[in-house]
Amino acid sequence: MTENTPPAVRRVVRAHNGFKLFTGLLWWLPVFYVYQRDSGLSDSQIFHIQSIYYLAFCVLEIPTGALADRFDYRRFLQSGAVLLVAANLVPALWPSYSGFLTHFLLVALANSLVSGAGSAYLYEYLQRSGVPDAYQQAEGSGRAYALTGRIVCLPAAGVLMEWHAPAPYLLSAACCAVAVLLAMRLPALPAGGEEAREGGRQKWSPRDQLAAGRVLGRSPLLALYMAQGVAVFTLVRIGQANLFQPILTVKHLTLKAFGVMMAVTTLFELAGAARSAWLRRLGDVRAVLLLTVVMAVSLALLVPAGLIGTAVCLCVFSLASGLIFPIQRQLINRAIPDSRQRATLISLESLIDRAVCALVVLALGGYLARGEMNLFLVHLAFGTTLLMGAVALLARRHRPSAPRQQRAATKENVG
Repeated sequence: MTENTPPAVRRVVRAHNGFKLFTGLLWWLPVFYVYQRDSGLSDSQIFHIQSIYYLAFCVLEIPTGALADRFDYRRFLQSGAVLLVAANLVPALWPSYSGFLTHFLLVALANSLVSGAGSAYLYEYLQRSGVPDAYQQAEGSGRAYALTGRIVCLPAAGVLMEWHAPAPYLLSAACCAVAVLLAMRLPALPAGGEEAREGGRQKWSPRDQLAAGRVLGRSPLLALYMAQGVAVFTLVRIGQANLFQPILTVKHLTLKAFGVMMAVTTLFELAGAARSAWLRRLGDVRAVLLLTVVMAVSLALLVPAGLIGTAVCLCVFSLASGLIFPIQRQLINRAIPDSRQRATLISLESLIDRAVCALVVLALGGYLARGEMNLFLVHLAFGTTLLMGAVALLARRHRPSAPRQQRAATKENVG
């Protein structure tokens, strides 16, 4: 934010940042694998639940994004935070396979409510307030807030679990309750865009949302940017959630150090998220391609690395992931031609993300059953690098000329 940014916009960005901070304070994140193992679940059951979580998110993402476009982004943020409170209480009260499955299904529903709506609300509010260029910085600062909170809380996760096993889940529920209060403080979107021209109410029908798929089909660059997003999301989820704890277990790190290691890597991710503007000279598309390959190679190098090498690779991976997300979000939002379908299209990308992750996690379970986690990491890095090479070639082919880009920008500003 600059000194010329209106005070109302500053307040909205602060509330949005606070919302991301408190919904991101998942104290159980570094120890949920161990907690489930201690509750009697096997590795196959744990990864089966993860796969179901991704598939559930796929089923829920498009309907919730479409409804957010029809009604009010703020209500969906509030509802998602309320569901997160309930979701985090379930494992503390019901530590079983059914309880953990219920927990992740509620998390999937909550995340589907806020994933597209949160980004769409922030982008639309800044655009209608006359400061669209502030979006990347606002998105990056929001992620930085969330990561800062994790740096503070995650080192205590292992200690809290040893003191009282459900404590990380109970604290997570309390933090999400604060997020509910912050979501309730978000104001309505300023009048503007299609909504203002159509009498203050945005027209919507199921046909409009089906048209979002046709928009994607007619926008090759948007489809390619989404493919980039799928690769980024898959790497981050596999590296930071699904395999983080198994990797540290194989490297013989103690439980108390799990949260410390995650906090250290999150510190690097925070540094990247707060400084993504450094890579503007590379160009957004080129920066995303380069950072994705760096992330994939970092995971592959975990195979021969010792404990110190593992820490270095995870820190490089996290730095790249912090740099890449604000750039990727801006690429997607700029490529969306119709703001009425913004949340739907963002939700469509999230749906594809989770669908691919569900398939990758199922494959991961097979690799782990055969004791081939190292081979999985090498194959994942190789496949990601090939995909990024193909995206680079296609993006170069479909990139519009400069005059066309200027006309599109002028049309958006007039609208």
